[in-house]
Amino acid sequence: MARTRVRITSPVALSAALALVTGCGNGTGPETADGAPAAGKDGPVVVVTTTWEGAFAKAAGAEDVKVIVPQSVHHAPDYDPKPSDLAAVAKADFVLYAPFEPYAAKIKEAVGSKAKPVEVNLDNDPDKVKAEVDRLAALFGTRDAATRWKSGFDVEYAKQAEDVRAAWLGGKSPSAVTQVFTAWAARLAGATTVGTYGPEAVTPGQLAELSAKKPALVLDNAHMSTGTVLPDSGARQVDIVNYPGEDLDLLPVYRNAAAELKKAMSGS
Repeated sequence: MARTRVRITSPVALSAALALVTGCGNGTGPETADGAPAAGKDGPVVVVTTTWEGAFAKAAGAEDVKVIVPQSVHHAPDYDPKPSDLAAVAKADFVLYAPFEPYAAKIKEAVGSKAKPVEVNLDNDPDKVKAEVDRLAALFGTRDAATRWKSGFDVEYAKQAEDVRAAWLGGKSPSAVTQVFTAWAARLAGATTVGTYGPEAVTPGQLAELSAKKPALVLDNAHMSTGTVLPDSGARQVDIVNYPGEDLDLLPVYRNAAAELKKAMSGS
């Protein structure tokens, strides 16, 4: 798997932008007992790096959410933060980012005097999603909204899982090889995971080892794909999309994955 070249704004440019932002003055707002900034009367202002963090924030109950990386950017780490992005970061109550994002350190540097940086565990596994939603809701002061979202999520997830498993050929769980960020889709499908790969490039040795497992499915990461993962293995490759759309709704991610999985299992 080829490595992606990531462009990062130079430290000089970022420092200059940060100086402009902090020069405008933000003032330190009230804080909660744990040191987090207290939400205003209309809820916290949350700035997120991508729509993935944005969907977690929305699920947790945040209503004022600004996304830095446009949804049109297929591979979010390729994005080069602009000075206007850093200005938005400095004015937020909370700034959500993922540790694997190359610009995460620069985003944290741009956090203003009142903003609280929050590292998010981006994983669409249902248990991990609900744990993160609970954690964020505790920070935002939006527990009731998060509880309502989780209730709807449980119903929708159960429906999609049931639909996918009804499509098993011969009523038997399919075997699958997954990319490290798509293991959640194997769980949704009720598939038996026989191997994983990534995020580093697949070596010839791994290729031979994974092909020998004779998986029925390969669940590839659509955001990091370099083509057919196990050529000549006979496995059906399914591109799994992790990032939600601009509406920051996480549920369509599961619906779309379920549809692609059912299509692959039906052989269409």
